[in-house]
Amino acid sequence: MSAKDFFHNAVKLALEKDGWLITDDPLIFIVDTIEFRLDLGAERLLGAEKEGEKIAVEIKSFLGKSAISEFHTALGQTLNYRSILRKEEPDRILYLAISYEIYTAFFLISVIQEIIAEHKLKLLIFESSKEEIILWKE
Repeated sequence: MSAKDFFHNAVKLALEKDGWLITDDPLIFIVDTIEFRLDLGAERLLGAEKEGEKIAVEIKSFLGKSAISEFHTALGQTLNYRSILRKEEPDRILYLAISYEIYTAFFLISVIQEIIAEHKLKLLIFESSKEEIILWKE
């Protein structure tokens, strides 16, 4: 079993505060004998008559020495998970969860913004100390 990210519980609580039901912790898929473990699966019911919105969340702390190295890992993992979700649960939307601090310090750099746009990454930006979602970036 892989270790949970440093901010795992903060993101989980932030999602619950935002009205999401955590359905999977972790969200696991086995494809061609390979196990893929996304940090969280969640669902928000839109109403009694409507189908709920489903998301998958991969949480990254960026607490290592090199933000760019952490970004390479997060990007590769996110792209792989997005491919798996398209195959296994195409109605589930994948978000990369990052703290507000790393978002403002690193993710707003122009070249990083270009890479995010090129790969159409969806971001969930959270405030770890308040356990709140600050921003959903499509």
